[in-house]
Amino acid sequence: MILSCHHIDKSFGTTQILKDVCFHIEERQKMALIGINGAGKSTLLKIITGEYAPDNGEVVLAKGKTLGYLAQHQDLQADNSIYDELMTAKADVLELERQLRDLEGKMRHAKGDELEQLLNTYTRINQSFEQNNGYAVRSEVTGILKGLGFAENDFSQSITTLSGGQKTRVALGKLLLLKPDVLLLDEPTNHLDMNSIAWLETYLLNYNGAVILVSHDRYFLDKVVTKVVEIENGQCMSFEGNYTAFSAKKAIIRDAELKAYLNQQREIAHQEAVITKLKSFNREKSIKRAESREKMLDKIEVLDKPTEVDAAMQLHLEPDIVSGNDVLHVEGLTKSYPGQQLFENISFDIFRGERVALIGKNGTGKTTILKILNRIVEADSGSFSLGSKVHIGYYDQEHNVLHPEKTIFQEISDAYPTLNNTRIRNVLAAFLFKNDDVFKLISSLSGGERGRVSLAKLMLSEANFLILDEPTNHLDIISKEILESALKSYTGTVLYVSHDRYFINQTATRILDLTNQKLTNYIGNYDYYLEKRDELTSIYAPEKTTDNPIEDTASSSRLSWQQQKELQAAKRKKENALKKLEEEIEQLENRDGELDELMALPENAVNVAKCVEMSKEKDAIAARLETLYEQWEALSEEE
Repeated sequence: MILSCHHIDKSFGTTQILKDVCFHIEERQKMALIGINGAGKSTLLKIITGEYAPDNGEVVLAKGKTLGYLAQHQDLQADNSIYDELMTAKADVLELERQLRDLEGKMRHAKGDELEQLLNTYTRINQSFEQNNGYAVRSEVTGILKGLGFAENDFSQSITTLSGGQKTRVALGKLLLLKPDVLLLDEPTNHLDMNSIAWLETYLLNYNGAVILVSHDRYFLDKVVTKVVEIENGQCMSFEGNYTAFSAKKAIIRDAELKAYLNQQREIAHQEAVITKLKSFNREKSIKRAESREKMLDKIEVLDKPTEVDAAMQLHLEPDIVSGNDVLHVEGLTKSYPGQQLFENISFDIFRGERVALIGKNGTGKTTILKILNRIVEADSGSFSLGSKVHIGYYDQEHNVLHPEKTIFQEISDAYPTLNNTRIRNVLAAFLFKNDDVFKLISSLSGGERGRVSLAKLMLSEANFLILDEPTNHLDIISKEILESALKSYTGTVLYVSHDRYFINQTATRILDLTNQKLTNYIGNYDYYLEKRDELTSIYAPEKTTDNPIEDTASSSRLSWQQQKELQAAKRKKENALKKLEEEIEQLENRDGELDELMALPENAVNVAKCVEMSKEKDAIAARLETLYEQWEALSEEE
């Protein structure tokens, strides 16, 4: 055991955040700390680091072990470049390197005993330098920077010019280079694109230390953690396994707790009814029996009602107007900015009822495409058109649809005057605004809170084509699941940009991957995309080369999006046909084997009629198998 928390309590004012929190983590174990927003996850991390003192309890770190902490928000003030800032994490190794270079200079002019003494010192320092991976330190820094999404031409960029998200990535890189025995990471994937998140997953899986993660990225948690600690109503419960295993176990426990609570409530109600009836008899014996039952009730430890996902908080979206089948047609869209080509000559169609995820690395132009479709940004060339009766509802990350002077409740009620107070409060509750929170001014909200208001407002709109830019940012897991359920039952059409792979896997019916300035189409969810990504990217969106004009010309005239779609559909049809053939072949071969065994039985060997019947069946099987073998062979040879 490398770290343990014993009976941690923490309150702020009259609000108790943590109550008797106990858990531990073993060396090299990867653990998730989960709970709704405001549950106390970040507070607990700060107690572990010593930034906050617990009201009661203690944190025990194994002797000689080190902690490293990544907070959600970083404010690096250094004047260094990105590369030099990460190199500060290796200051001890760089000092050893400086000493080695200094000794090498002195040894050139030394002789005799002085040279021997210098050689001994050099050997000792060089051994320490090698043990600290000194010769690979620069490639290690470069590898981490690239893994976290920085290109080589970003390395020289000054820290002072970076956004908050970029500074968080730099801080994460420094922390990984320091290699503490226990890594505490608070929302480490918030500012990473999909490739960087996948890189971080692999890095953490191979990390030699223990890791405690706070994250709402369920796909990330499924890949990395083997233990989940949930904070709910200030208390914690530990589960072995990843997030999916936790979710299944939690559902079973919640169901059992709810049944126990309801059973106890029924028993209490029954006893109270009996007591009332006994007292109504107004007889001494009856009153004594009633009093005895009252004493028994007083001794019962009443169970708390388990927290349930309120059915009223489920969002049910249904467009008032049904659009035509053709929702969006995009033809030859191109966009660039000075010194940066985002995408060129991209074409695609979206049809009614589809839920299309637009994915790709940061900076490739995904949000720009959404802005072009909403006429906020002009394309350099190309065109797009909406189908019959299509009404767009747009969720943007800047939240320009909100009015700073209004309260949250006014923002919704003014936009939808026909909604009653209960419906408005239920929708806002689904997006984490409860009780007096609904009377906060929009101007006082954080960026994440404004995002949730914008999303709630959009969910109530009459739009039949939702265009969403990172809709799950700043949502906790419960809210994400509510949104997923709403979108899956939605009969309108959805196009969205997201880095949330679990969300994509749950909701997308199709994926468009913007890579190498081209779009590649995947008819399936995120798991299907991962399976086919390398193969289809090399065909439809190969990297451009500047030294091979023939290749460039060929790539620019690659198959159109419609052809991509048709080819993929044909390929899946072929795979399904092969699968059906193989299943029928297997069934017939098994039956043929069964007939052989039956014909060998003594009672059947003397039954001529039975033998003839089985022989005819074997002949029919042989003929059918011959046909199936030929069909399988022909189909498997098709390109």
